[in-house]
Amino acid sequence: MESAGGRRISLQMKMLIGFLIGLVAGLAVHMTQPGAPWVDAVTTYVTGPIGQIFLRLLFMLVIPLLFSALVVGIAEMGDVAALKRVGIKTLVFTLLLSSIAVVLALAVTNIFQPGAGVDPILANQLLADARENAGAIISANAERPSGVAAFLNIIPNNVIAAAAANDILAVMFFALVFGIGLLLVNTPAAQKLQDVIQGLFDVTMRLIGIVIRLAPLAIACFMFNLAAVFGWDLLVRLGAYVGVVLLALGLHMFVSYPIALKLFGGMSPVRFFRDVQEAMVVAFSTASSNATLPTALRVAEDKLKLPPRISRFVLTIGATANQNGTAIFEGVTVLFLAQFFGVQLDLWQQVAVLLVCILAGIGTAGVPAGSLPVVALILAMVGVPPEGIGLILGVDRLLDMCRTTLNVTGDLAAAVVVSRGEEEAPAQASAPA
Repeated sequence: MESAGGRRISLQMKMLIGFLIGLVAGLAVHMTQPGAPWVDAVTTYVTGPIGQIFLRLLFMLVIPLLFSALVVGIAEMGDVAALKRVGIKTLVFTLLLSSIAVVLALAVTNIFQPGAGVDPILANQLLADARENAGAIISANAERPSGVAAFLNIIPNNVIAAAAANDILAVMFFALVFGIGLLLVNTPAAQKLQDVIQGLFDVTMRLIGIVIRLAPLAIACFMFNLAAVFGWDLLVRLGAYVGVVLLALGLHMFVSYPIALKLFGGMSPVRFFRDVQEAMVVAFSTASSNATLPTALRVAEDKLKLPPRISRFVLTIGATANQNGTAIFEGVTVLFLAQFFGVQLDLWQQVAVLLVCILAGIGTAGVPAGSLPVVALILAMVGVPPEGIGLILGVDRLLDMCRTTLNVTGDLAAAVVVSRGEEEAPAQASAPA
């Protein structure tokens, strides 16, 4: 698809166009033909199946994607003999800040309840067929253990069975342990195995990139189905959702990071934010941590005066592993959609969401709507209709820009914290490049 000036339209713009087309068409049907038989026929035999095809393609790829991304992300922490201390500090800080981010997201969403108030009868009526079609994934949650058994269930007896049952927590726990094992073993065979897993990640990423091209059509179908039932109430809830996401991102940016910088990094937050402005602007405009990496590296060395050997390691790993903004987005999105569709999540289910968001942040795909497969699978895991992701994709571009800015800023904050006490490196390693 090309614009009038001959320039290709970006995927994000196509997704926005699909969102608007589905929304406008659905609202028009809601206002002029409420409850008409033909609307039910269209949602059952046309728009519903199209959306299901898109989701099934994502579900098909999400397990190999998360496994390979998490294993490679952990294994690439580097040579244990040379980088053990730096790697552990980076990993601990990443998990700590990601945990704070998700707890913050869950707290804000529970307090403000942006998705509450929708008639659950309408939601269930709309998604009855969808629940049946996704029954193999969602029905497993009916027999999900609770309490201590739920905690123990995170450790799989059989990882193949866990993958077959779409037990994402168990698969990610295995990937975490496997990645640590690769990090500890420094043999040619282990390196070849890591290369194979890297190849699996590359292939899966490429396939997801192809599947994501169907997103504009799927979004239009999702939005038509939702708007035709919920009408203008949908717009009100969507505005509340965006506000809660931005609030959670802002609190983490301007409360959590300054505290971490002052307590653990020994740096003034005012100086930090002044020096990293360039990287923040590039991150916001590109919505890509990878595209911002060269600027972030230069800012770390020239502005923040960090040791290059530390900043290069932390920022390179952080571009895929330290994604606080993505974790917040995923946490808020799952709870928002659970509230919207009247799905009550107990404490253990919310803890499961928290854990998955933390682990998924280590290896979220670096493609447009890269967190979409993770969000969809988490929704199915806790019994929320995964078709609900169509609600949020139209506003995802703005949120993507904001959460990428938080991700990149968090990477630079991590570099500051990890660099503290590491200044006395050999001169040749710490000299500016």
